[in-house]
Amino acid sequence: MTELPIDENTPRILIVEDEPKLGQLLIDYLRAASYAPTLINHGDKVLPYVRQTPPDLILLDLMLPGTDGLTLCREIRRFSDIPIVMVTAKIEEIDRLLGLEIGADDYICKPYSPREVVARVKTILRRCKPQRDLQPQDAESPVMIAESRCQASGCGRALDVAAADF
Repeated sequence: MTELPIDENTPRILIVEDEPKLGQLLIDYLRAASYAPTLINHGDKVLPYVRQTPPDLILLDLMLPGTDGLTLCREIRRFSDIPIVMVTAKIEEIDRLLGLEIGADDYICKPYSPREVVARVKTILRRCKPQRDLQPQDAESPVMIAESRCQASGCGRALDVAAADF
């Protein structure tokens, strides 16, 4: 794997993982796959970061110091539709179902293959264009429209628009 230069168009991946070796492993594989990863190792630091610097996708561990992953997922879903992939040692069906019900887009159980994580990131990002791809429809309009995802926002807030309106 070769590392390519990272620019403002490189998809940003937030890794929320408290185990340093796993976090570094994901960073290495994501960089080699041309992503721009950032690692946060404490749950209490996640929400301020996501609000200030929204990533294109979040890899979220469930068991974290501070705020746990389920609470973070629930809180992020209140203000954002950023794709969230739970990456955790909790392998029971009830844990997976709860994570998906709360708002995770995918769930990967540890131990995992870092190549599989990168493949899932690629697949999810292919289906979900990054928020920064949203463009104003004209110079006078503060409304942003993402037709491929049937989403619209105005003044920084998601608008309730039916898919049929697109």
